[in-house]
Amino acid sequence: MAAAMNGIALHGGFIPYGGTFLTFADYSRPAIRLAALMGIRVIHVMTHDSIGLGEDGPTHQPVEHLASLRAIPNLLVFRPGDAIETAEAWDCALRSEASPSVLCLSRQALPAFREVNGETNQVAFGAYVVVEPADGRDVTLIATGSEVSIAIEAAKLLAKESVRAAVVSAPCFDQFRQQSREYRTAVLGRVPRIGVEAAIEGDWGALAWRQRRIRRHDRLRRIRSGGGAVSRIRHHRAGGRCGGAALPGAVETGGNRLMKFIRDKA
Repeated sequence: MAAAMNGIALHGGFIPYGGTFLTFADYSRPAIRLAALMGIRVIHVMTHDSIGLGEDGPTHQPVEHLASLRAIPNLLVFRPGDAIETAEAWDCALRSEASPSVLCLSRQALPAFREVNGETNQVAFGAYVVVEPADGRDVTLIATGSEVSIAIEAAKLLAKESVRAAVVSAPCFDQFRQQSREYRTAVLGRVPRIGVEAAIEGDWGALAWRQRRIRRHDRLRRIRSGGGAVSRIRHHRAGGRCGGAALPGAVETGGNRLMKFIRDKA
C-alpha cells in the first residue's frame, strides 16, 4: 500500500492516502522513509495510537512507533487531540507538497477542547497554548493526542491547589521546531515544563495498567497538595530550583513527573 502510494504521488495528478493501525507502521517504514527522502506528498492515516486500546492485546499496542516515526527526517508526524485538530492536521498534510505525513489517531472518542477560532490553523504552528492562567503560570503541561484532555483535567485540579498550570497541545514537533524562538518561548513559557504523553512509555504490561488507571479522570481528584510534583512547583515559585525538561524530550519520556504523580495518587 505505502509503496503504491509513492508511485501514485510520483506519477502526479492525485494526492494518495492510506489507512491502517499505527502499530503496523513497521510494515510501511521502508516506503515511508523513501517518501521522506524523495520529498513527495503522501498521507498515512494510522489509528489506535494510544493506551486507550481494545481487546486485541499487545500485538496492537504501538509502544515505540511514535518515537521511531518522529526520527525520520522530513516526515511530518501529527498526533491530534480532538476532531478539530484532526481536521487541521489533514489541512497541513494537504499543504505539505514536499513532505509525507502521518496522522496518528486514537481509537477512543475524545472530547473537543477548543472551538475553531477564525481561519487560523493552530496545528500548523506545531504547538500552541490551550489553557493559559489569567494571572501567570507556575508550570507548563505539554501534551499530545489523547493526553491533552487529561492535561486539561490535571490543570483544573492543580488550580484547586493554587498551582497555575498552562496546557500546551503539541500535535507536530517538527512544525513547532520551525517556528521562531520568540514564539516557542511564548508557548512553553519560562517555567518548569512537564510532558504528558503516555502512549510510548514503558512496556506492554505497563501500558495496559495505565489504560485502566490513567483514563479514569475521577481518580485525579485524589491529588493532594503534599504530592511531589505540586511541592516542586511551589518550591520553584518561591525562588528555588525545579527541574523541567523542554519539548520534545519531556513529552517523549511520557512526562514521568506528572504522570507518576497522577498514578501514585490515583
